[in-house]
Amino acid sequence: MTVQEAISQFLFHCQYEKNLSPKTLKAYSIDLRQFRTYLETELNLTELAQIDKVPLRAYIKSLFGPLAEKSIKRKVATLKSMFHHLEREDEVAVNPFRKIDVRIKEKKRLPRTVPLADLERLFRYLYRRKAEIADRGLPAYTALVRDIAVLELLFATGARVAEVCNLATEDMDLRQGQARILGKGGRERLLPFQDEEVLRILREYLSLAPESGAGSSHFFRNLAGNRLSEQAVRTALRKHAEQAGLRLLVTPHMLRHSLATLLLEEGVDIRYIQHLLGHSSIATTQIYTEVRARGQRRILSSKHPRKRLRLSVERTKPGRSSRE
Repeated sequence: MTVQEAISQFLFHCQYEKNLSPKTLKAYSIDLRQFRTYLETELNLTELAQIDKVPLRAYIKSLFGPLAEKSIKRKVATLKSMFHHLEREDEVAVNPFRKIDVRIKEKKRLPRTVPLADLERLFRYLYRRKAEIADRGLPAYTALVRDIAVLELLFATGARVAEVCNLATEDMDLRQGQARILGKGGRERLLPFQDEEVLRILREYLSLAPESGAGSSHFFRNLAGNRLSEQAVRTALRKHAEQAGLRLLVTPHMLRHSLATLLLEEGVDIRYIQHLLGHSSIATTQIYTEVRARGQRRILSSKHPRKRLRLSVERTKPGRSSRE
């Protein structure tokens, strides 16, 4: 069996037996294509039987430098999954990863958030711009209303940008003010959005939304009627943030981080935030407690009342008695 045949078999298993999401399948395909290319071009290996711990170590070593630790961990995890499958299917006698102890220490990075003042500035600009071009017949007006609706929903629910772009029309209940989100691992969750401004802009967008393209039932659509892409949302947010005068490079995921951090600051239970964000483990959500703690330390260092105490106690010189 060639390496390419092994990859094809594994991807078939992932798609039709494990029923993994298209996004996961795409990531697996990219990772495994990169692995095969390295074997063929750098080591001149094409057969599965030639793959043992030596070429695996060489490949893993080649990943360091160009890639971040998180990307390396994902690529290694993809390979481990494939060789585990091949061993189970008796395509390899022994999984070569059994003879390798791979530990990739990922640098701990706190989530990047957008200050509340910047969020207020961004939304003020968007609604002011909407009022300036208030012509329902203009495609530019429809696109702006859609952009505002997307950003409002992202911040209201803390959903991932892919989750919002994948929303079907029937997933949105504007009367109850809730969205049915299909998250990672096929897990569904109902997320409420009760703010009147959010509901109003979503209803206006729905009244202006272009006709669905062929086979499209997505709630958020581009002007051609097709599914709005994640990249289109990122580009629109970056453009609007620049026009609003924000110095920060804002991404949709930062809205998610900002919501979680702000909710913690308001005393919302971390278990509810876990459900809101769709985390399978509470450990993932707890990273936001560190963001909050860092903010609290910053506030204490600048706002603590001890700084307002003006003490005029004369210090005693070293070596002299206080009675002198």
